[in-house]
Amino acid sequence: MSSPQQIAEEAIQNNKVIVFSKSYCPYCKKAKALLSSLDIEFAVIELDLHPQGEAIQAYLLEKTGQRTVPNVFVNKTHVGGSDDLAKAERDGTLQKLLAQ
Repeated sequence: MSSPQQIAEEAIQNNKVIVFSKSYCPYCKKAKALLSSLDIEFAVIELDLHPQGEAIQAYLLEKTGQRTVPNVFVNKTHVGGSDDLAKAERDGTLQKLLAQ
């Protein structure tokens, strides 16, 4: 069985866009809706449904300093949460990261 660190790092390395989410979280839904509206393909790990979700979230806190979800990475770069993602879309940062 993979460690929480391995699961998180493989998701970050193997997906252009990865959203660490919780299925009931309104901010997570907002971030996923934004990505969908832009026709951006993304992967999701729903931490509340994953058997190692708490440990993955603890690892992400250690890695990023971010305690909350969603926790979004684009091209292996930590973007942040829902508001950070929306800001990155508005200021062009998201498009630059996707183009890398």
